[in-house]
Amino acid sequence: MKSPINRKWLNGAVGRSEKPKEVLTPKKKASEFPIELKHPPTGKRIPPDFKVLERYPLEMPFSYATIVESPESTTKLYYVDEIGLSEPEIAAYNYLQDAMENELIISRKKVDPKAYFQLEARKISRKYSIALPRVSWSKILYYAERDIAGFGVLDGFMHDGNIEDISVDGVLNPVLVYHRKYERMPTNIIFEDESVLNDLIAKFAHVAGKHISVAFPIMHGILPGGHRVMATYRKEVSPHGGTMSIRKFREDPITVIDMLDLGVLDPYAAAYIWLLMENRSTAIIVGATGAGKTTTLNAFLTLTPVNNKIVTIEEVQEINLAHKGWTALVSREAYGVTDEGPKGVSLFDLVKAAMRMRPDILVVGEVRGEEAYVLFQAISTGHGGLCTLHADDSASAIQRLISKPMDVPEAFIPFLDVAITVRRLTLPVEGGGTRVVRRLISIDEVYGAADYYTMFAYDPTTDRLVPSPIENSKRLEKVARDLGISMPEIKEEIRRRSVVLQWMQQVGYRNFKEITPLLQSYIEKPSEIYERAKEELGRGTKVVANPGGAER
Repeated sequence: MKSPINRKWLNGAVGRSEKPKEVLTPKKKASEFPIELKHPPTGKRIPPDFKVLERYPLEMPFSYATIVESPESTTKLYYVDEIGLSEPEIAAYNYLQDAMENELIISRKKVDPKAYFQLEARKISRKYSIALPRVSWSKILYYAERDIAGFGVLDGFMHDGNIEDISVDGVLNPVLVYHRKYERMPTNIIFEDESVLNDLIAKFAHVAGKHISVAFPIMHGILPGGHRVMATYRKEVSPHGGTMSIRKFREDPITVIDMLDLGVLDPYAAAYIWLLMENRSTAIIVGATGAGKTTTLNAFLTLTPVNNKIVTIEEVQEINLAHKGWTALVSREAYGVTDEGPKGVSLFDLVKAAMRMRPDILVVGEVRGEEAYVLFQAISTGHGGLCTLHADDSASAIQRLISKPMDVPEAFIPFLDVAITVRRLTLPVEGGGTRVVRRLISIDEVYGAADYYTMFAYDPTTDRLVPSPIENSKRLEKVARDLGISMPEIKEEIRRRSVVLQWMQQVGYRNFKEITPLLQSYIEKPSEIYERAKEELGRGTKVVANPGGAER
């Protein structure tokens, strides 16, 4: 039976002359109107013989994430388990969705989208006499809001804080997610209709404020909440149909205290980094894709003084700071082509522009090309500088820097103070099995293109960072000269800072907005904060002067 509302007309896909003659009106009750019943898209149900490993709510009580294991194999799968609808509820859902697509007016004022949608939905339901029981209404509203104001069948993934990225790989292939605990997993969401997938990709492009079509089949944009999306349209560049890759953005970024809790590094190494960051040292974060480079960069930036002017330059904004002097710059693709060529704003352009802003610290989210040369020009003049780089270790990172297309002169490499390598590892679990973790593998002081000294090295047998003698650090020796203190005093300062970090970890200070003022308080009143930390820490936990292990 034909739907009374022609959605193609609503979306402007066909001419107004094709507007259906029969429309839903306030005078006609929904129960009297014939409509084709169409269940909102959902994933497949969990087979009864599958073993449930973990289940937690996404949007209570309507959707849950369920991690299951197949009886035939040990492969783990991610199921979005959503509440079902009865036939009358499906009919009401279709009426409400059609009516809202026809009449919903987007507010020009700044409003809470969820609250505004619910208010308008209730108005429209009363207008069209869609009378429902309270329980049914809440279920229908969940699906209507998910499909109209949310991310459709992928909405559950967007509500799961454990999901880092989502991969849609054409039709008839399960959507893949990367889970913080279980890593890459197939899900129960499969697009069987190519037109449904194309419509969803077009919707994501619209929400991101971008355009995607047969003529422009590749789209890169930012979704509400800062999530990064890259999509391809139909079969123009992907033989299996449209694709999407969504990299989720943490509104509450991981901080150095979170890294201590997760075992990524220890308080002694963190105190060493803190002292360097406070004194405007330059650093590069090295690692493979998904190793946690940007997360580490963001965490270490919170260790810088709050009165520093920080300029961050990224293709997509992922860094989030509580510093008042923080300026975030984002590159822009070309809108069109002129006689002079594409008119976009590249990372190279932004790095040059940032030099005129008199930054204390210049940060490039990821260096790939000529922007590396300008960044090193900046740090050679005394600016603090941080960036990330795809490489396996410090040596390969430096080799990439001095090779094309970056072409950083070898004479500039000594201006880099430290290279920090992060890596994703698989460690055994006591009692059997394995777990995937991220670890800081090494902290290397850089003195030249082929000259560096490892201050901290990861020991896989103990899952700890092993420090070298602090007295051997040339970078800390420079800090000592600048501060007018001795190396023994520097060593004592790192020990005191490690105590402060342990105290913050024990007390539970972890949000970047909480720890930033605390770190600044230590800079202004070091003795007072240290004594408080030592006293409160001593009540519950033994103070460890060197948590990294014995010096070697």
